[in-house]
Amino acid sequence: MAIFATPFEQWEELKKGVFEILPEEEFREKLEASYREQKPLIVKFGADPSRSDLHLGHMVVLDKLKVLQDFGHQVYFLIGNFTARLGDPTGKSKTRVQLTQEEVDRYGKTYQEQIFRVLDPEKTRIVYNASWLSQLSLESFFGLLSSTTVGQLLAREDFSKRWEEKSPLFMHEFLYPLLQGYDSVVLQSDLELGGSDQKLNLLMGRHLQKSFGKKSQSILMMPLLEGLDGVQKMSKSMGNTVDLTDSADVMFGKIMSISDPLMVRYYELVSQISASSFSELKRRLEARTLHPMEAKKNLALEIVERYHGMGSGRKAQERFESLFSKKSGEVDLPLLEVVLPANGRIHWVSLLVERQIVESKSQVRRLLQQKAIRLDGEALVEEWYEAKPRSQHVLKVGKLKRFSLQIQSSSS
Repeated sequence: MAIFATPFEQWEELKKGVFEILPEEEFREKLEASYREQKPLIVKFGADPSRSDLHLGHMVVLDKLKVLQDFGHQVYFLIGNFTARLGDPTGKSKTRVQLTQEEVDRYGKTYQEQIFRVLDPEKTRIVYNASWLSQLSLESFFGLLSSTTVGQLLAREDFSKRWEEKSPLFMHEFLYPLLQGYDSVVLQSDLELGGSDQKLNLLMGRHLQKSFGKKSQSILMMPLLEGLDGVQKMSKSMGNTVDLTDSADVMFGKIMSISDPLMVRYYELVSQISASSFSELKRRLEARTLHPMEAKKNLALEIVERYHGMGSGRKAQERFESLFSKKSGEVDLPLLEVVLPANGRIHWVSLLVERQIVESKSQVRRLLQQKAIRLDGEALVEEWYEAKPRSQHVLKVGKLKRFSLQIQSSSS
């Protein structure tokens, strides 16, 4: 593999949109040495397959990996099929529910299929950390443990906070950063990419490489992409994602549902718009010579076409406009028929999950708390609803899903 751009050209492109590079000068020296010797950098990115789908939040880092590939560097996409069983404790106030091996294997397969919507399969090496972590001898494991003190781990804000609050903090959670860092030792990575919330995990890889007598990796962190709510980071557990597996129509609709300030953020982090065009976009929005709705449609069009192919975005836009250009009362809503139980009550949590309208019961409860489920325009806050048989309503779930709800009696 050859390095196709000068160190200066690489640096100027790589620093765009970055949250932090550590240490900057050391990384620049690596770029210079790599170019001089025509030796690609070993670039690591790890993802634990804790859910089935990748989303736009993952694309922030994957796009930067693609840039590194285009420059000629070697990308290792590490699927954490061992560490996913433990669960990353970063930012968590309680212990994650551990996954089964079957779940991890299934999710890992979908990751492998989805990353090639961005990365070049010819320039990507997929590795699984179970291939070495499951083979660690007890002696090697003790050697790994002796490289880090309890004090170093308790210095992490998420660990120290739980310790002070006397919340359970299990030994396997302590081990997670060590095992993830050991991946860098095995791969002998020159550079590791991750989100800004992964800083301490990424630094652990650098620390362990030094402990094992290896050259320390540099770190490139990308900012976290906010989810559709514009508040929390995009996360499946928060139910605020734009998934790569979403249909073109759903993907288009989700992008159109975001706020105007969040739209600018998405342009910055997940659009392939040039830096000069982005500056011009912001100028026109501020000057009100470009309507936010038009800018949002252009963004949705770009994203859909990127992940679903040419022409898909335009068709999704046409369907979106034909639906929402009508008055709400004229829109033909999908029919949701419910047979009322003998107790005369609907349990929203069970209903929405069983009908596959919402992914999980916890997500339904979160939507209820956010007053994001509405019946005839009124926000629902309780899980149970005293319903009338043979009645018809408009049910809205989140920002996009709307149904004509028909309630039938069990005898009808």
